[in-house]
Amino acid sequence: MCRPHASTHTRLVTRAQRPTIERVVSTDEELLSAWRGGDPRAGAELFDRHFRALTRFFRNKQHGAMDDLIQQTMLGLLEGKDEYRAEGSFRSYVFGVAYNVLRNHYRQARREAERLDFGVTSIFDLALGPADQLVERSERLLLLQALRRISVEHQVLLELYFWEPLPAPEIAEILGLPEGTVRTRIRRAKALLEAEIGRLTTDRSLLESTVSNLDDWARAVRASLVEG
Repeated sequence: MCRPHASTHTRLVTRAQRPTIERVVSTDEELLSAWRGGDPRAGAELFDRHFRALTRFFRNKQHGAMDDLIQQTMLGLLEGKDEYRAEGSFRSYVFGVAYNVLRNHYRQARREAERLDFGVTSIFDLALGPADQLVERSERLLLLQALRRISVEHQVLLELYFWEPLPAPEIAEILGLPEGTVRTRIRRAKALLEAEIGRLTTDRSLLESTVSNLDDWARAVRASLVEG
């Protein structure tokens, strides 16, 4: 048997003995605690982790005020108005704060806030949606337009389901609904979305392409909402 050359053996030993430096990754909960304790770097890292998801959440609902709404959401996390109880995922907590920020924004924009029912009113009704140039593909544009015509509650539910994607229990926590109700509403929301798509186009091939591949098109829109 040939023995390894001394220099080779030395290199192997040196590599084996070389210390490994591992970066300690803080959890979201640890970052939030540190941020509330006065560490701005923790807040910046928490912002970076959730920025893309918050951009997707707000962009098809209030594009013009999106940056401000993201900042309000982060401020809500910092101030702890909706205290995190560690009962669900941190992401569901973030989206819960974002949903409250969104609803408060709409209520402040309406004189008759007490009449604003998010189970009925759509983004299209509020006339506060983004420009239609967010996406280029006809199916994606049709899908975004249809989403803005179903109720805010159904829109939020489907976008969390398709784009994040969150399981029913976490969506239930965000919306403050029983899990069984959420599962029923997901099916109902899909049916409402397909009906709106049918109302928006007379192009049968476009309609069939969008509806028959609804899940695929919905997820394809995900990237465009951040990159566009």
